[in-house]
Amino acid sequence: MPDEAIYQKLIRTIQSYHPSNDLSMVERAYKLAKEAHKNQYRKSGEPYIIHPLEVAVILAELELDLESITAGILHDTIEDTDYTFEDISRLFSEEIARLVEGVTKLGKIEFSTGNKEMQKEEIQAENYRKMFLAMAQDIRVILIKLADRLHNMRTLRFMSPEKQKEKAYETLHIYAPLAHRLGISKIKVELDDLALRYLEPEAYYDLVGKIAKRRIERVEYVEKIIEQVKKKLDEAGIKATVEGRPKHFFSIYKKMVSQNKTLDQIYDLFAVRAIVDSVKDCYGVLGVVHEMYKPIPGRFKDYIAMPKPNMYQSLHTSVIGPEGEPFEVQIRTWEMHRTAEYGIAAHWKYKEGKKGSKNQDKSQDKTEEKLAWLRQILEWQREMSDNKEFMDALRLDLDIFNDQVYAFTPKGDVISLPYGSTPIDFAYSIHSAVGNKMVGAKVNGKIVTFDYQIKNGDRVEIITSQNSRGPSRDWLKNVKSSQAKTKINQWFKKEFKEENIIRGKEMLEKDAKRRGLNLNDLLKPEGIESVLRKYGFQNWDAVCAAVGHGGLKEGQVIHRLYEEYQKEQKKQITEETIVVPQEESKKPIKKSKSGIVVKGVGDVAVRFSKCCNPVPGDEIVGFITRGRGVSIHRTDCINIIHLSDEDKNRLIDAEWYVAEQDTKNRTYQTEIKVIGEDRMGMLIDISRVLTEEKIPVKALNARTNKNHESIFNITIEISGVQQLEVITKKIKNIPGINDIIRVTT
Repeated sequence: MPDEAIYQKLIRTIQSYHPSNDLSMVERAYKLAKEAHKNQYRKSGEPYIIHPLEVAVILAELELDLESITAGILHDTIEDTDYTFEDISRLFSEEIARLVEGVTKLGKIEFSTGNKEMQKEEIQAENYRKMFLAMAQDIRVILIKLADRLHNMRTLRFMSPEKQKEKAYETLHIYAPLAHRLGISKIKVELDDLALRYLEPEAYYDLVGKIAKRRIERVEYVEKIIEQVKKKLDEAGIKATVEGRPKHFFSIYKKMVSQNKTLDQIYDLFAVRAIVDSVKDCYGVLGVVHEMYKPIPGRFKDYIAMPKPNMYQSLHTSVIGPEGEPFEVQIRTWEMHRTAEYGIAAHWKYKEGKKGSKNQDKSQDKTEEKLAWLRQILEWQREMSDNKEFMDALRLDLDIFNDQVYAFTPKGDVISLPYGSTPIDFAYSIHSAVGNKMVGAKVNGKIVTFDYQIKNGDRVEIITSQNSRGPSRDWLKNVKSSQAKTKINQWFKKEFKEENIIRGKEMLEKDAKRRGLNLNDLLKPEGIESVLRKYGFQNWDAVCAAVGHGGLKEGQVIHRLYEEYQKEQKKQITEETIVVPQEESKKPIKKSKSGIVVKGVGDVAVRFSKCCNPVPGDEIVGFITRGRGVSIHRTDCINIIHLSDEDKNRLIDAEWYVAEQDTKNRTYQTEIKVIGEDRMGMLIDISRVLTEEKIPVKALNARTNKNHESIFNITIEISGVQQLEVITKKIKNIPGINDIIRVTT
């Protein structure tokens, strides 16, 4: 569709809900953006102006104000054209310029680490930080960003397969949950389905095909139920719009995976929705439906009396249909329906009447109430200096959002918490001072332990004391919410700096010893400097304090120190300890059938050592054995590093020679140790990553240690270091994973 046609569609959409005929600001934005982007094209070959216009159409479909739509048209001008913040501010307004700037990604930033993957993660984290900071100041920033991401996902087919998966993964784990957090199901549902299409294309298209085959049969069944319900509601004198609502593909796929079912085993593939004029009628419809069909026990949820944190309100009930098939019924008012579809966008100030009116003041108070989560994110911005910590907390908070429990304060206020939360989470959700002074808790009038899991409807009373010594470190094992974890860590960080330094040093020594290393050997100036640079600390004491209060994992620090230590050891091995006779070094290098080149010898018997399991991409060295040819070790292998001076003379240069045609067929075994929280489903999450990456598992040992951590020793077959790095990175993204170690014995 040409840009002029999209622009006319935009104008028609705005005019369908906006009372003003003055759309000159939108027109000026269109002309400016078209001129600014005139020599730019998208991957699809379309003129670039198509993208900002489509973003503006999505915003207009959410019925946003003209400032948001104007900013949507201009959202790429500061980043991709010669226009500056000052230009947009002068030509339009400072309000619009701030919206555009809030959406604009960070440009040229200097990052300390030289690792490209680390750089990418830091840039991503900084972008999220900036986005949430702008969100907290003006929620419209994230609405524009979500519209931007939605159109990019709609046109993702023009990107490379690698880029498709990267964007789809980010969308599924950050942007779709954000849309859900803000209650915008209209965008959330489409983002989920589009992400699934690129992350699991086979499963997606298989699901689409199977559902299409059953569509006619299902439509007839739904229409039959709708007709029956309408008839009964008319008889009861309740005015209602009744419609069918098919579940979206991602929702069905998620249910199939989580419950290990096929599509044929999932019967509630649709829901019936009744929309009425009043809350009273909602409960009236519920009574009629339960009279018509048998309700399924435990499947009734009243989100009207206890709304979800994202403002969602509705009655949900599951019943058995006329042919014995279960289906869900959702009952809500028109206002609730609008909120369910548009979330926070439905309450934007433009719609609330004239300035100073009671209606507007009331709405603004309501909107402020709904922005509590954003204020919490803003607190994280200030408290978390480490980007990884910020990203982990953000992912955790988004991931656990789908499962909530609702509890009451003694005064009857409703507090929503992540599923599995304890009284400690409840205390910190009220205020950090309540959590820090907490000495006990009562649930439904009875004293409970701190690890008690709060259930829906519990009445929770927190007992505090001014003589409290503050939170215990053990609390971190019991809390579920990232908010509580952050506040507890901050308390330890401020209260016990000296103790934290001592404790941190002890934890580092213990972790190094567990890996068979000596901490003093690792504490070289190069290693310490690398850690300070990576995590942004001023001195070594600050690092130890961070480890001591739990803000930084000791495994991360030891891993970083060990990387620098390895580099030094490799230099020593290659420059000092590998002795090759002068006359041998002049001989031609011959290739072994094993894919290893051994310097100065012919087709010698080569075997891979079991102590370190080298794979292509590892720095390697050969060790001349007595009667068994040459054994190949990694240069960082403990056995090589600790060779006697006499045995070091038997080391010989070796390097990988893997022909391109062999890389697809040849695999090598290696062993990794995964350390994480002792929780249900951890092994399933790890197995899912290995299955998705098509990694054969040859052996697996699982156990728990005295620190209540899960330890998994997994022997896998891989093609080389590059594949190992991909797997390691994905496993590290699993919630609760503390460290991954390449095993050497």
